[in-house]
Amino acid sequence: MFQSKLKTIILASSITIMAISLISFPQESVDASIRGLDMWWEIVFPSLLPFFIVSELLIGFGVVKFIGVLLEPLMRPLFKVPGVGGFVWAMGMASGFPAGAKLTARMRQEEQLTRIEAERLVSFTNCSNPLFIFGAVSVGFFYNAKLGILLALAHYLGNFTVGLIMRFYGKDEDNNSTQNSKFSVRAAFSALHRTRIKEERPIGKLLGDAVMSSIQTLLMIGGFIILFSVINKLLYHLNIISFLGNGVEFILQSLHLPVVLSIPFISGLFEITLGSQLTSQVQESTLMQQAIITSFILAFSGFSVQAQVASILAQTDIRFKPFFVARIMHGIFASIFAFLLWEPVYERFSNTEPSNAIPVALLGDGSWFSKNLSLLSDLGPIITICALSAYILIYSNRTFIKKDIQ
Repeated sequence: MFQSKLKTIILASSITIMAISLISFPQESVDASIRGLDMWWEIVFPSLLPFFIVSELLIGFGVVKFIGVLLEPLMRPLFKVPGVGGFVWAMGMASGFPAGAKLTARMRQEEQLTRIEAERLVSFTNCSNPLFIFGAVSVGFFYNAKLGILLALAHYLGNFTVGLIMRFYGKDEDNNSTQNSKFSVRAAFSALHRTRIKEERPIGKLLGDAVMSSIQTLLMIGGFIILFSVINKLLYHLNIISFLGNGVEFILQSLHLPVVLSIPFISGLFEITLGSQLTSQVQESTLMQQAIITSFILAFSGFSVQAQVASILAQTDIRFKPFFVARIMHGIFASIFAFLLWEPVYERFSNTEPSNAIPVALLGDGSWFSKNLSLLSDLGPIITICALSAYILIYSNRTFIKKDIQ
């Protein structure tokens, strides 16, 4: 009873302080809101929407079931999750946060995963996509495309390590993970056909549902991005980030890292983009030290992304706590890998001619990643407007049909 009342007091006090802060810092709050809206409007919405829609269609047509049967012999021994986890993992890496959580929740709703399997899967299928790591962080913030190779390797190796560790999670509750299937294309095609036959919705209805579901999720994501952009700005002006940074300084000193990285580190715990940008601007630290902190920030994914994931998981019985613990582990492992791979990976590429070290498409301001990021920023608003217009038309049409039926 006492804990419940204490929680009520803390929540009410926090919201009250936030409301007072919004009134006290109106211009800063508006600027932060616009920054979050620009990020969602230009980058997040247009980059995630195609993946979300295609994922829904692949699930509806049975392709995911086909992939699941094929990957069962690989995913079970490694991670103790069904083969469909391979599809979720691949889509999570390709499209970035929080696609892994959305697809895991969908697989759970389809009863293709048990709760324990879903909690294992969501813990290592949420990660930054290569376009963000190379384009936004490496080229956009550090002006160093070669650093993207180190950050990407550390990030995905850390993710893989978390997956291997989480296979031991929930052993007492799990009754389904001991079976192993043999690789069979025939069985995969049979599963694909059965799933398609069970899908009674026509193609038009299936496509409409995919668009509706995807845009609703992206609207929720946009709200969280704007909210945490404002919260992060208010915490900075209230000197709360500086206060928390004093506690982090002791940890950084024990790890032989400069204390000036404490503020970027705290900011990154709330929002990965701002944290990565501030880390890149610290002149009193070496590039290796900046890479270690950035690797942790990318892996931890920030409370903003975690709030998005929590909202998605709340639609199922998947618990959030394993995901949160996995994010801490991922941050630690990614930082360790960034340190261990610095000399054999980054220094090797830095001391080699670019044409012989990595593809030219990854280098400089004219790189493939920077060009795609710039193109996405230019076309993103147009894609967002068209998609939202389609959403309004579909939603209005369905509302009128329901009224006519009634």
